[in-house]
Amino acid sequence: MPTTRPRGRAVAAVAAAAALSLFAAACTGGNDSGAANDDPDADVTLTFWHGWSAPSEVEAIEANIDAFEEKFPNITVKSVKGVNDDKLNQGLRAGGSNGPDVVSSFTTDNVGRFCSSHVLADLDPFLKKSGISPEETFPAPMLEYTQYEGKRCALPLLGDAYGLYYNKDAFAEAGIDAPPKTLSELEEVAKKLTKPDGDGYEQLGFMPNFQGYETTVEHYGGQFGLTYFDDEGKSNAAADPRMAELFEWQKGMVDALGGFGKLRKYRNTFGDEWGPKHPFHTGQVAMQMDGEWRGKMAADAGVGFEIGAAPFPVPDDQADSYGKGYLSGTITGIATTSEKKNAAWELVKYLTTDTDAVVDFANAIHNVPSTLAGLKSPKLNDDPVYRTFVDIVQHPGSSHAPPSKNGGAFLLTLQDYGLKYEKGEEDDLRSLLEQADEQIDKDNAQAG
Repeated sequence: MPTTRPRGRAVAAVAAAAALSLFAAACTGGNDSGAANDDPDADVTLTFWHGWSAPSEVEAIEANIDAFEEKFPNITVKSVKGVNDDKLNQGLRAGGSNGPDVVSSFTTDNVGRFCSSHVLADLDPFLKKSGISPEETFPAPMLEYTQYEGKRCALPLLGDAYGLYYNKDAFAEAGIDAPPKTLSELEEVAKKLTKPDGDGYEQLGFMPNFQGYETTVEHYGGQFGLTYFDDEGKSNAAADPRMAELFEWQKGMVDALGGFGKLRKYRNTFGDEWGPKHPFHTGQVAMQMDGEWRGKMAADAGVGFEIGAAPFPVPDDQADSYGKGYLSGTITGIATTSEKKNAAWELVKYLTTDTDAVVDFANAIHNVPSTLAGLKSPKLNDDPVYRTFVDIVQHPGSSHAPPSKNGGAFLLTLQDYGLKYEKGEEDDLRSLLEQADEQIDKDNAQAG
């Protein structure tokens, strides 16, 4: 399963944004200096809230906790599984004996809120005290999405990389020798792989729809190299020509493969994204944008074809950047309200910087390591499909959308306006992007 549950599901994301808005307003006065006065050698019990809930995931994180407790016998970790961001926010706000000392979140888009609202402690003093250089320990994009305006209130705990999965049997049948590397090649290959069936499809080459699984503005945007905000922090959608190129390309793909209405009708036949009836598993789509976890999920579903994986294609005029992708992942930090920060740091440090702990966890739940050493470890899963995503993490062009005090609300806005353009509700793209800028700036101003 992914470390980051899909941000592209609009209802869940809007609910999370609303909860965080209330949360930020109530939590702006905490002490986030990183000051800690507890004795890390004293017998202590830490409370660790995390979001993993599947049995295999829980077993994997508990194995890491057991190894930590063996190394630090004076520290006992009480873990609470399946904590979503709404509950996590409430716990961080309330603090007290029932609150968490250490937390993890699947929502990298919310780091800006966590840092600016002072609910997670500044980790720089702890890193310096331990002699850990973040730049020499973690991939640069992961460092970027775990800080906000120079404050590091989180560290990466495993990562996700997005690429292109493809059905090798379908490719062979269509006479296609290799996965596409540019977006024009992607359209050509998608059309070759598409088999119309009346007003539907026997097989669709690729689902480009903004309501499709994982096909979001930010995931596509990682290939375009978007600049979401200008130097003054204002939304840059209308001023960045790459944003218009993305919207035009995406709508062009939709039109080339049958149009919004036909694709929407076909999309409604898809099974659940996390179940065995995912459209890539069933052969309903021959190519799928997705993360490293999909390979294991497809194999576990017993697909009847050979699976291939490659970096997602890039714009034709950026062909030399092929190999990059969108990155995300789980983040972890220390609650500002914790009275056991030194002991809590030992747990955070172990989970995020101990190479064996990182690699064992990555192998167990099929995510990518979040340390440079972990990515190079000989113990890391050597499956070639999985390794595609390990390479994407290490590509210098791989990136994540910038952190924002307003969380991922700006991405939802862009997604909403992109959907309007895709549907044909708005034909004036320049005006549409200007409207998006106005809405994003208004939302950011309200967030403070």
